[in-house]
Amino acid sequence: MVTARRRDESALEAPIAVTAFNAQMIQDAGIERVEDVIQLTPNVTLATSQGIGTNFLSIRGITQVRNGESPVATIVDGVLQFTAIQFRRELFDVESIEVVKGPQGAIYGRNATGGAIVINTRRPTNDTYSYLQAGAGNGGEYSLQGSIGGALVEDRWYGQLSANYIDRDGYLFNITRQEEADRFEDTTVRGRLIYEPGDGFSADFRAAVSAHKGRGIGFQFQGVNIADDGITANGFGTDTGPIDANNVLPVRDNNVDFGERDMIDLSMKLDWEVGAGNLVSVTSYTDIEEWSDSDQFPYTNARSAPELFGFDGTQTGFFELSAFTQELRLSSPADQDIRWEIGAYYLDWERFVSLSTGVDTGQGIIRLEREPTTDPRNPTTSFLADDNENTSWAIFGSVDFTLNDQWDLSLALRYDEEDREQFVSPLQFPAGVPGATNKSSFDKLQPKITFRYQPTDNQNWYLTWGEGFRSGQFNQNGIADVAAGAGLVGVSDVADQEESESIELGYKGQFLDDRLRLNAALFSTDVEGQQFFSFIGAISAQILTNIDEVSLSGGEIDLVYRVNENLDLYGAFGFTDSEIEAYVVDPTVVGNDAPYIAENTLNLGFQWENPVSDSLEFFLRGDYERRGEQFWDPANSTARDALNFLNARVGVRSSDGRWEVIAEGHNLNDEEYNSEWVAGGFSARAPGRTYNVKYRYNFN
Repeated sequence: MVTARRRDESALEAPIAVTAFNAQMIQDAGIERVEDVIQLTPNVTLATSQGIGTNFLSIRGITQVRNGESPVATIVDGVLQFTAIQFRRELFDVESIEVVKGPQGAIYGRNATGGAIVINTRRPTNDTYSYLQAGAGNGGEYSLQGSIGGALVEDRWYGQLSANYIDRDGYLFNITRQEEADRFEDTTVRGRLIYEPGDGFSADFRAAVSAHKGRGIGFQFQGVNIADDGITANGFGTDTGPIDANNVLPVRDNNVDFGERDMIDLSMKLDWEVGAGNLVSVTSYTDIEEWSDSDQFPYTNARSAPELFGFDGTQTGFFELSAFTQELRLSSPADQDIRWEIGAYYLDWERFVSLSTGVDTGQGIIRLEREPTTDPRNPTTSFLADDNENTSWAIFGSVDFTLNDQWDLSLALRYDEEDREQFVSPLQFPAGVPGATNKSSFDKLQPKITFRYQPTDNQNWYLTWGEGFRSGQFNQNGIADVAAGAGLVGVSDVADQEESESIELGYKGQFLDDRLRLNAALFSTDVEGQQFFSFIGAISAQILTNIDEVSLSGGEIDLVYRVNENLDLYGAFGFTDSEIEAYVVDPTVVGNDAPYIAENTLNLGFQWENPVSDSLEFFLRGDYERRGEQFWDPANSTARDALNFLNARVGVRSSDGRWEVIAEGHNLNDEEYNSEWVAGGFSARAPGRTYNVKYRYNFN
């Protein structure tokens, strides 16, 4: 069963491409973060470099870029998450996950150009449920996780409390500092309180608090000459090898690469059964603070004194966001031949961001948030900072018609508008206009039409057409002038909105007494203003630009086959052909592949469960993942070769489901690769082989 269309229906019946996982599948696959979900979903990839709040999701060629809005809507327990910084989080005590592909803006609104990820945590019931899990792994990792929930007052009040802690020294080694370079510590506590008096009303209160400490920037630079010590830069050159996406460098910063994120999520979802149908109110508040510091470009043991090397100083980044959202929806009863929904959405959020560079005197990095420093230990050399006050609102509606036993028609329409205002810090230098105020608005009408044809109970054909919209936003003030000085043309202080139009033909079927499940889809998408990221290392300037026109076409197929009650086989293949059709900044790249898009993905695997005795079962699962060749810039200056990963889980569990011990390994073939590469030679090394062992005990 899936809820991607805000109603309960089987995955077979839903006229959308959706990859769904229930609670048992999540536990069997060892899904503990969004990356684990992506690895099992065709035509979706995720690059994770830099800090915990930085993600690069690509879904059918609709891509996410640094500092940009997400290409998917993420909904947790019915609450739309407002920023991409919320995307990467630990997943635990989760009841279901659904990855929906294709434009979902008409349903979910903001930034759902590529689809939606719907996450439902465990909902407490009258039955008490609790478990405890402990684990340890390489990189000095240990973890602890647990949950308890049930009825506080039977048939009326229900509560759930869940927590997760993980601590790891790191997988990567800094050859300068002779220590791990990618520490990871994350603590999350989540509480849920549900009130259901039994008169058609329910209230769902949810609170989550998380604190993370880990990597901050995480980059190395490929175009640098290195002194005889092997760690100190003494000029620009080729000592570190070629400037390409396959050149994986060791970490050699002399400063600690550090980042932290603190996040609070509060929400309240109210449901009323009224005469016309069902009225839903969703209210949420989010507060996020994120900090990072590291060596500055080119990230080596050099310091800022001119006799050593020019740029190699320090850099910091600080983000502070808070947001309030309110959504109201009224929908008809689900058992009617004509079903409808109308609603409105409002978002008010404030964001402060500052990026700085400083002199590296060897005395560490001073934390900067809202103002630069003249402290001689780490004086500031550039400070780009601004406040943003933004509002977004939308109205939407949909109508679903059951035409007969075989045909259905769905119509949906949504209008979104975002108003953004930027207040440049009076302390900003050397770029921009200190104290300046800028305003901009972005809006889009997003229609969607879906036909569904079910010739039999176990077959489903569907055809959808829809449009998507991703808001534009401000670059930091003065970046256009800095970019021009660095030779980058076509850069504006405002990145324009991204719009897309997509059509999809899909098929779903179940065969062999429902033991074989097949899903397949073909799609074509035209994108105007595809957002793209550029970087100027000298002042740590991060820039969003737009590629005028990009065409995307492709398809995917996935199968699940239950051989017998002990053995399951599954596989999925996806391909995306991308082409830049117009780019006024550089017309020579027309015809090239669009950046950040793997040309194909392949997933193959099996899961075998076999009784060892009346009380014991053996568990074995193996997964193979392949990510195709991928370019990183419009010029297609370099491609990362296709990646191949072998993952496995093996263990034993009690036949009654009370306990289990599972050992798991990721990237067992120890593939060496860069998780991200930025034009100019900035590379982020990914971990190699990782493994851990976990013990879980279910008390109820």
